[in-house]
Amino acid sequence: MATDDLIRTLMQQIDATPDAGAVDLLHELLDDATIEDSSNEIGIAEAAQLVGLSAHTLRYYEQQKLVRPTRNAQGRRRYDAFALRRLVFVTRMRVSGMGMSELRRYIALVEQGDATIPERRQIMLDQRDRIERQIAELELAREATDFKIARYSAPE
Repeated sequence: MATDDLIRTLMQQIDATPDAGAVDLLHELLDDATIEDSSNEIGIAEAAQLVGLSAHTLRYYEQQKLVRPTRNAQGRRRYDAFALRRLVFVTRMRVSGMGMSELRRYIALVEQGDATIPERRQIMLDQRDRIERQIAELELAREATDFKIARYSAPE
């Protein structure tokens, strides 16, 4: 499936509880080996809409060297499959609370090549630990919310 189709399908499932299909889509989007060989590039407005961000955010991510869209003859940004997939990854990391400095460090390591894999792996292990703590905190917050809902729903 083409990258833009994969992203559209994934974004449609964002509001629902992720199922195995959404996880498989995400895995495919994050696997550079599955990037199609095509010259299908899209502009910044379409890329922003596709990944659910603003054009301003995409320009900021470019400024921070998190994504590197190409430029056409008129100097306009063009997002290929690789850039779009990078945006999916960056977006997931930002949603999970990864800070910009850590994300810039990670992307810089990616761009240095395979010699940095051990350091990148450690960054991802640390991020997973932060995510697991966030999930535990959110579960407690949900329990507190459910408790209050139950209390307010109880007959007096």
